[in-house]
Amino acid sequence: MSFDMDDVLVAFSAATAVLTLLAVWHGLVVRDPMTVRLRDLTQMRRRGIRAAGNRSREDLRLSGVSFMRHTVARLNLMRGRQVELITDRLTRAGWRTKDALTIYIFAKAFLPIVFVGGGIIFFGISHQAKTGGAWMYYVLGACAVFGLFGVDLLVKNAGDKRIKSLTRAVPDALDLMVICAEAGLSLDSAIKRVGQEMISASPEMADEFLLTAIELYFLPDRQRALLNLVKRTDMPKLRAMVNALIQAERFGTPLANSLRVLSVEFRDERLMKAEEKAAKLPAIMTIPMIMFILPSLFMIIIGPAVLHILDSLAHQ
Repeated sequence: MSFDMDDVLVAFSAATAVLTLLAVWHGLVVRDPMTVRLRDLTQMRRRGIRAAGNRSREDLRLSGVSFMRHTVARLNLMRGRQVELITDRLTRAGWRTKDALTIYIFAKAFLPIVFVGGGIIFFGISHQAKTGGAWMYYVLGACAVFGLFGVDLLVKNAGDKRIKSLTRAVPDALDLMVICAEAGLSLDSAIKRVGQEMISASPEMADEFLLTAIELYFLPDRQRALLNLVKRTDMPKLRAMVNALIQAERFGTPLANSLRVLSVEFRDERLMKAEEKAAKLPAIMTIPMIMFILPSLFMIIIGPAVLHILDSLAHQ
């Protein structure tokens, strides 16, 4: 089978037509760079938190979530005015998905029933319902109280623990922000870079900064993205930092100078807290000294004299 010149021209013309159509299609298709940047930032945030060995709570997929969601929707338990307040508490604890709200409401509604029912079944199986007396009702009441308020206590402890971790990481994050600002990076790039660098030191702070970087790219109002950081954490230090960033962006003041002042202030505050704890140490050690050290010291000092007196009295 041979090809002549006409076949070669036909093949060349067909290839040229296909390439021309591809070029026209590529030129007419509108590509949104915002979507690409947003996807890249989201993937970077997830990879960073996983690389630090701290599994994000947003990635947890429980087997019974679908059943909980169906039950909560069937009973219409998300109609109260406390939903927004509960969402803020869960966000403060680091649980930001809608499934977290569903699990919280489901546990809040059914855990008291589960604990009380488990207590009744336990007493019924152990044949102590008739001989238990009044303490059985106390145990059942304690189960009901634990089931009712245990979820709130868990969320509060998780939020407090996370806020303490964020508080310890604020001075280091501010130092990195100052370095990035002095290097000429913009606010968006500085927050993104600080989030990347804080992954190993503080995954919680890295998560907050990377989420703020995503919102800065996504939201039309940049101030709203910064204020969302304050709303999620409810920390005075981050509120001061956000106010400095907003004022620097609004009035055009140097960003590095404002952040440097805040960094020095926060480090001095941390040093003052350490000195305060050191000053409280003698008062805190007084009770252990009285209870454990002084009796041993008195036995060592007074013991030989007491034994000598007892021997003298015995010989007399």
